[in-house]
Parts: sequence; structure tokens; C-alpha cells
Amino acid sequence: MDPGEAARRWATTWTAAWQAHDVEAVVGLYAENCVHRSTPFRPPHVGRHGVREYITTAFADEHRVDDVWFGTPVVQGDRACVEYWTRFHDKRGAAMTLAGCAIARFDADGLVTEVRDYWDVEEGHRPPPEEWAR
Repeated sequence: MDPGEAARRWATTWTAAWQAHDVEAVVGLYAENCVHRSTPFRPPHVGRHGVREYITTAFADEHRVDDVWFGTPVVQGDRACVEYWTRFHDKRGAAMTLAGCAIARFDADGLVTEVRDYWDVEEGHRPPPEEWAR
């Protein structure tokens, strides 16, 4: 699969899956032996099992997802970078905003073999800046 097509599928699937808390849709994007770093300083989540554990835990912290946006992926070679932004309510009911960027590498089948996320979260709902994701 072309890396641009894989990156667009990755962003589109994540958008819908995050909104629905569909763990398996996300896990299906990753290769069996993938390495996922949810932040630079945490140990990696290895393999689909590791991704599944991480996503399940992350989604469990969200009571209700209000909005999810993924920008247009920027693709170079077998890698893509995409910004994301979401507004949700946490388990306490507090409005939260999370914004970040992910860098992924794809195999020939269009599955993610490696990904690094950089993100931040704060209390309150904030819309993306007008120039976001261009």
C-alpha cells in the first residue's frame, strides 16, 4: 500500500475509532511486531497486544468524547506525521482538551510498524487554532 494512502487511512480510522472508543479498529492499523511510544519518556508498547493495552487504558480515562480531528498527514518515504486534537470529558466529568502529533512508519501492507506521539492535555474545552492542521 502506498504510504500516503496508509497515512490517510490511519488518520481516518483513528478519528472514527477515538470518537467511538473502538479499540480493535485502532489495533487493526498496527503490525504484529509494532513499537508504539505514547510519549517520549514512557516505555514503548510493543506488538498489537501492547497497543491494545495502551488504547484500552487511554479510552477508559475518557467518559465522553465530544470532538476528534486529525489533520492531513504529511508523508515522506514510508513515514507520516499527523496532528490531532480532541475534546472530551474525563471520568470525573471535567471538560478536557488533548492536542498532539504522531509520527508513524508503515510497512508494505500499510500497517504501522513504529509510532511516536507527542501530546499535551489540559482542563477545559479549547477549539483548535484557526490555522491548525494546514
